[in-house]
Amino acid sequence: MMFEDLRTLAMRDWLENDLLLTVTDCVPASSDASFRRYFRVTTPEQIYIVMDAPPPQENVEPFIKVATLMSNSQVNVPTIFKHNIEAGFLLLEDFGSQCFLDQLSTDNATGLYQSALDSLITLQSNTAIDSSALPRYDHALLTRELAIFKDWYIDQLLDSDIPDALWQSTQNVLINSALEQPSVCVHRDFHSRNLMVTAQNCPGVIDFQDAVIGPITYDLVSLLRDCYIAWPEPQVDAWMTAYYQRLIEAGLTTCSLAQFKRWFDLMGMQRHLKAIGIFSRLHLRDGKSGYLNDIPRTLNYVAHISSTYPELAEFSVYLNAHLMPNQRLSA
Repeated sequence: MMFEDLRTLAMRDWLENDLLLTVTDCVPASSDASFRRYFRVTTPEQIYIVMDAPPPQENVEPFIKVATLMSNSQVNVPTIFKHNIEAGFLLLEDFGSQCFLDQLSTDNATGLYQSALDSLITLQSNTAIDSSALPRYDHALLTRELAIFKDWYIDQLLDSDIPDALWQSTQNVLINSALEQPSVCVHRDFHSRNLMVTAQNCPGVIDFQDAVIGPITYDLVSLLRDCYIAWPEPQVDAWMTAYYQRLIEAGLTTCSLAQFKRWFDLMGMQRHLKAIGIFSRLHLRDGKSGYLNDIPRTLNYVAHISSTYPELAEFSVYLNAHLMPNQRLSA
């Protein structure tokens, strides 16, 4: 608490004494699953968002780099008005407080998702990956992400285990599928909490600092099989198929629809396993226990996909015998 108070004082000093802004109000806007915090700052002229990203835990330079890249690709990301890299402060455009998750309903889902998919095709079509200097979503990174599931969910939250051979074969299926896909710019957290409902050029896209060059289905499945909201599979399939056609027309892939769906499904499973591990870690290490509520929904995605593909049949049996019962007990 003392550290947070010192950070707030340092932020006010930067705004008022360095930037010479007249701050009439400063209230918390949000926090996320990291050390970053966000404040809504009101001045007589304008309302801003200030990102507080305390070094050494956080580094604002990737945010600045990716914001520039995505803005140049015509994606609606917040304007960075001022920055203090050493102190970890950014003065940003305010996209408001309504994210997709706050607004989504069966009545407006088609329109909101259409706008999100428009933004995604823009990102994937307009970003030159060879000159982006973004890191690659390579075998090592995919493996490290899957380890979060085993280490934090199976080993620690459930106090259980998984046979090494089964875990290795499951990882191989998911990682090989990811690496055989065409590469595009990947936001990496393209979902309903990071898409803001804006009056113009909706959506406003946030939380993009971890962007990479990686599998073409990653952001699509992140959006359509969201860890925070689930839609009926026929609707997800329709959205996925329509987007596949747009990718074909844009020349971003030449694969069959069946191949694309397999990539989509297995990419989703890799992401969902990672997410379950992260939710567990947020609870156990960081005391952010609200994320436990999102594990059952996310685990249901994993159960569905692992039961669909013969190469994951053994994992499906393991999941239903060991993870699903333990999940109910830990809920």
